[in-house]
Amino acid sequence: SPRVCGCCGPLRPRYKRLVDNIFPEDPKDGLVKSDMEKLTFYAVSAPEKLDRIGAYLAERLSRDVVRHRYGYVVIAMEALDQLLMACHSQSIKPFVESFLHMVAKLLESREPDLQVLGTNSFVKFANIEEDTPSYHRRYDFFVSQFSAMCHSTHEDSETRSRIRVAGIKGLQGVVRKTVNDELQAIIWEPQHMDKLIPSMLFNMQDNEDSERAGEENPASLAESCFRELLGRAAYGNMNNAVHPVLVHLDNHRLWDPNDFAVPCFRIIMYSIQAQHSHHVIQQVLSHLDTHSKNTPRVRAGIVQVLLETVAIAAKGSIGPTVLEVFNTLLKHLRMSVDFELGDGSRRNSASSLSSTRTKESEERIVQNAIIQTIGFFGGNLPDYQRAEVMMFIMGKVPVYGTPCHTLDTVKIGHQGTKRIQTMLLSSLIMVTSGFKCKTMCAGLPVAFLEPLCSISLMEDSELRQLVLEILHNIIDRHDNRAKLRGIRIIPNVAALKIKREKISKQDVVFMKKHGQQIYRHIYLGCKEEDNVQKNFELLFTALALITIELANEEVMIDLMRLSIALQDMALANEENMPMFIRCGIMALVAAYLNFLSQMIANPPFCQHVSKVIEMRNLDAPYLLPEHVFREKCVLPDSLDRDDVGLYFQTADLAEALSVPGYNVERLAIPYIPQVTDEDRLSRRKSFVDTISLQVDILSNKEITFETLKKAIDTTGLEEQERERRRQVMEKFQKAPFEEIAAHCESKANMLHDRLAQIFELTIRPPPSPSGTVTVTSGHAQYQSVPVYEMKFPDLCVY
Repeated sequence: SPRVCGCCGPLRPRYKRLVDNIFPEDPKDGLVKSDMEKLTFYAVSAPEKLDRIGAYLAERLSRDVVRHRYGYVVIAMEALDQLLMACHSQSIKPFVESFLHMVAKLLESREPDLQVLGTNSFVKFANIEEDTPSYHRRYDFFVSQFSAMCHSTHEDSETRSRIRVAGIKGLQGVVRKTVNDELQAIIWEPQHMDKLIPSMLFNMQDNEDSERAGEENPASLAESCFRELLGRAAYGNMNNAVHPVLVHLDNHRLWDPNDFAVPCFRIIMYSIQAQHSHHVIQQVLSHLDTHSKNTPRVRAGIVQVLLETVAIAAKGSIGPTVLEVFNTLLKHLRMSVDFELGDGSRRNSASSLSSTRTKESEERIVQNAIIQTIGFFGGNLPDYQRAEVMMFIMGKVPVYGTPCHTLDTVKIGHQGTKRIQTMLLSSLIMVTSGFKCKTMCAGLPVAFLEPLCSISLMEDSELRQLVLEILHNIIDRHDNRAKLRGIRIIPNVAALKIKREKISKQDVVFMKKHGQQIYRHIYLGCKEEDNVQKNFELLFTALALITIELANEEVMIDLMRLSIALQDMALANEENMPMFIRCGIMALVAAYLNFLSQMIANPPFCQHVSKVIEMRNLDAPYLLPEHVFREKCVLPDSLDRDDVGLYFQTADLAEALSVPGYNVERLAIPYIPQVTDEDRLSRRKSFVDTISLQVDILSNKEITFETLKKAIDTTGLEEQERERRRQVMEKFQKAPFEEIAAHCESKANMLHDRLAQIFELTIRPPPSPSGTVTVTSGHAQYQSVPVYEMKFPDLCVY
């Protein structure tokens, strides 16, 4: 009967009837709101039914998807969303499973509208905070599916953008849902990051919809999602987040040009928590190591990215990474010079000349990028770290005669060594720029000052200029250098408004210990034959800065003695210096004593200096800086030392300074530079090189004053040494191999015998009154020696 048939409807479970009622006959009418409210009330009142409601809704939605009844699919998803937002009880877990199953169904479909619909529902779900964590729920499928959508290649650009935007939003939803859930830390594992990160980067890189605004632009949306992800990365997750970025840049060849790589790492550095910066830097460093044999432009691209990261990190916390950064960069600098200059056979072949030139110019790009990075990074470090880095870099500068030089520069020869020296000193200039050390002992410790001074003696004017600029950076703590630039007779020093403070006790001690070393290098640096105007300018600035920063009365007397010694050296000209160098030294002394006299503000001193300068203006303008450094300055054939009025006189200076505070007696002692072994280290042609002290260490020979005098007598030694070297060269070039081998063997045997003698002398114990032990046929016997019979060296006897 009709009554019996009609009763089947009421027999259906109530939750199914409530679900059925929300669907209108015509899907265009949309969700039936009144029935939706009933369903929601029922679900909230009877939460145990939620899982069945979800399962039934999912069943209907699956059927509608298969039948392409997309209107009903939209209504079902709207219902699922509303139920999800309304219900927050413990029973929601099974319902969520049905919901996620439905979202997955939509994402799998080929219809862009359904994919977007599913994504929007997932995003709403991702923003819901659940009361309890989910132990079994996984999002692997969603990461894969959303990542695939991010790479959509749909032929219609509008649709392609919609799908990509949906994919990015979906990934953002996964991150938000999982990142705060400790049970979902799996999202940071490489298998997920390797899909998620490249999806972001792909869209950031492919900005074809740049005219779209905000969230409709895949590139800007991907960037905000990328920033959010990095901002949420914890300490242990940084590496997994950054590694896929490096791999993406490799795979898509984005290091050369690096227009995308640099801004990408800028985003990373500004998005992560500051204390994690060193993780990123370390990964870029290790990536540079893995690309050590790649093309120069790729390496330069990675170094420029490193510059960007350290520039941002230098102000914050970078912890133990500092020296690692410098170590890696210096290693790659050395490798770059090796690539450029090391392979002599390749460089000399005519066929590859053009490719060699290209390679060399490209290696220069790498080297400049490294120097810029070293300088920028070092220049932004706090002072205590900067001093450490200065020492570290100086330890890497090859100085002739030191282990660093012999080990590191065999392959690249003199030219390569000079290149490395120039580049490292250039980076030191950048590192020391703006460095304000409280005491000179901190700014110029012995381990830094000595190698720096050794380089200042090298026969290369460019290297000496770099050394002086480094000294200026460290000494000039009150930024006076700009006021002293150039070399000139300053008419009114007071007008420069030079800033200075009273010299501290620590700096007085520093000058007592190291002042002579600094004077010596200025003295020797003045007489180098390849000096140009810039060398004299920098030497003048160095003297002026020492006067401002480090000069008490004693130091000022020393500086005057140095000035007079320089003048005497130029006049005596025992080393046959070119006339330009002699006049340059004279001009330097005039410019400096003019500066010094006004700094002291002693009228008689100023008067004497002014008088000499005035005489030179009239009779010898080539002795003044304004004239001698002009291109067309006419230099004299000789300097007349009898023309007393043209030169500064020690007696007149002493008379002017006979006031309390100045030890005038010391002024009369001529300045002579100390002799050290730095000349040998720096491969400087000086008298130290030509002296060969050969003292036979034999028991039957005495070292007397006469022996030493003969050894030091250098008359004719230079010519003899030159002739001997020529003969040795000729012998090794023309003699048969057997003869050379026999000669070397005999020398080796002679050396061995001499060493054996020395060891016997040094190892044999001295005689003792208690006796010496001799072993005769297996029995030890003591032989006593009376004290009066013992022979002592002369120096031990009083």
